[in-house]
Amino acid sequence: MDHLMTIGQLAARTGVAASALRFYEDRGLIQSIRSGAGHRRFPRYVTRRIAFIVFAQRIGLTLGEIKGELDRLPTERVPGRDDWAKLSSAWTARIDERMAELERLRDSLTGCIGCGCLSLDRCALVNPEDRLGRRGPGPRLWIGEAA
Repeated sequence: MDHLMTIGQLAARTGVAASALRFYEDRGLIQSIRSGAGHRRFPRYVTRRIAFIVFAQRIGLTLGEIKGELDRLPTERVPGRDDWAKLSSAWTARIDERMAELERLRDSLTGCIGCGCLSLDRCALVNPEDRLGRRGPGPRLWIGEAA
């Protein structure tokens, strides 16, 4: 049983709160083995799954999407480097989209919020009569729409 970790050990090793680990287990993202006393014990390879979950969340995947990705991993063996590479290879486009979104945010910090501009003298040119508001809620220019 020395290859198994308690939830406290797993939390300390991964930097993820024990409550989050229980939540991940409830959602089927990770699995534990129960001891005779009913305590959770986690195989060490679960640390890789948690690292994957944390990384996937940081690039914007939902827990449902993460579960779908994790469900593609082999169950008959511990996933290897190739297995993880297959999962993450499809993320390039998503990361590129996220980077473009962040660049738009950076470039718009002083001039764009909500309708597309903070300058009253530019609003008549960029967004007359709040025409961007008719396209939907939120900062339409910031999310990549043309004026």
